[in-house]
Amino acid sequence: MEADPTLTRIGEAVALHHGQGRRDDARQLFTQIWTEIGGDRGDPLHVCVLAHAMADVQDGVHDELLWDLRALTAAGALTEDDVARAGVPLTVAGLYPSLHLNLADCYRRLGDLTTAREHLASARDGIGALGDDDYGRLIRTGLERMTEQLAPRSFHDRHDR
Repeated sequence: MEADPTLTRIGEAVALHHGQGRRDDARQLFTQIWTEIGGDRGDPLHVCVLAHAMADVQDGVHDELLWDLRALTAAGALTEDDVARAGVPLTVAGLYPSLHLNLADCYRRLGDLTTAREHLASARDGIGALGDDDYGRLIRTGLERMTEQLAPRSFHDRHDR
């Protein structure tokens, strides 16, 4: 099966950011691809993957949240055929834990702990869709870290710092 060229380009932009530390260059490439795919009207898989990655290169948490919400909305339009045809090694259900984990983090940083915990619960509910591979372990580690960050603290823990 031939690789999806748009997903390949998104992967190149991710590598610019995470692999080379070239965040601004990655954002520029993501923006170019976003225009080419037709923005929110584009192929749901492309929109989902691009928006999920674009969130990571935003300067502010509000902008990051908007991109993460776009990714979640696009995921809702995906079918198993869509991901299989593109050669994505995950099921649609396997996309959700990471999406919800990122949303939990945004809401936590915005101080909306109730909504953050709701997304954390959704991430936890979907974690079984992930394999015992590097990606699955990465998301599980993030889930554990977010669980600790959102754990209710005692009155003294909150006021002794």
